[in-house]
Amino acid sequence: MQSFTLGDFDISRVTEWHGRFAPVSVLFPSIPAKAWDAHRTWLDPHFWDAATGDYQAHMQTWVLRGQGRTILIDTGMGNDKPRTDDLMGGRSGDFLHQLAALGVRPDDVDTVVNTHLHTDHVGWNTQLRDGEWTPTFPNAQYLISKADFDYWNPANSITRKADFGDPADSRAAFNDSVLPVHRAGQAVVWEGSEHPIAPGLTLQLAPGHTPGSALLKLDSGTDRAFFVGDLVHTPLQFLTPGHDTCLSEDQRQAARSRLRMMEEAADTNALIIPAHLGGAGAAEVVRQGSGFAIKRWAPLSAPAPQN
Repeated sequence: MQSFTLGDFDISRVTEWHGRFAPVSVLFPSIPAKAWDAHRTWLDPHFWDAATGDYQAHMQTWVLRGQGRTILIDTGMGNDKPRTDDLMGGRSGDFLHQLAALGVRPDDVDTVVNTHLHTDHVGWNTQLRDGEWTPTFPNAQYLISKADFDYWNPANSITRKADFGDPADSRAAFNDSVLPVHRAGQAVVWEGSEHPIAPGLTLQLAPGHTPGSALLKLDSGTDRAFFVGDLVHTPLQFLTPGHDTCLSEDQRQAARSRLRMMEEAADTNALIIPAHLGGAGAAEVVRQGSGFAIKRWAPLSAPAPQN
């Protein structure tokens, strides 16, 4: 099962790619090796490959349908994108076919949420048609935080972190996956700490991973969920949210944002739904001492690791 219900909304995930991404010692430099080994029985194989030491990543989009709306949260890597990274560049995947299998056509999508503007979250914002990058979802508003729009815009003279990946890919992603929807008049570049979308759906700024990183809060009926983008990459961050990834622009700020989110999620029984988590994909947490513990996993089946 790759779908479940929260209040008025049906939640589905579309996995564009999953497999070994990079060594956890590189991605999570502050997490000691013994922490991975201590939780080997449930981290391996869906979140971590114990044999290789690699992080198991899922590039996926969350689809929300309810209240007469169809909303996509993040749009993955996209097809045909010119990237220096072998995984991200020149892809020819079946993302749109997977959406169609859910009964979602590009014309049906009314809202696209980009939790932040990293390359692997904006790819299907656009597709290549007759040599031009055009919005994939012609009837959608694309919600983008102004902080990220300004930060990643190559036209602005900003010194950006380049510890991981090629800065050329960030420039290319903005130019082929963000600017076209802005030029088409479909981008909503929002400011402030919060941005309401619909009854029970609110975007909230959670900076650190990028300056404009945001999470989407769902509050519908008796159900609550936080779609947190890259605020969480590994379930070990559920247990000890002070650990961050080398991919963040500001690791300390990201840790503060994550802790605030975790405290609220534990106090309100909200399901935490990250962008890249494999396995069941999401979990509820409870406070435990000075940290947290996993209370319950989401009712999703776990795709088998690809490698």
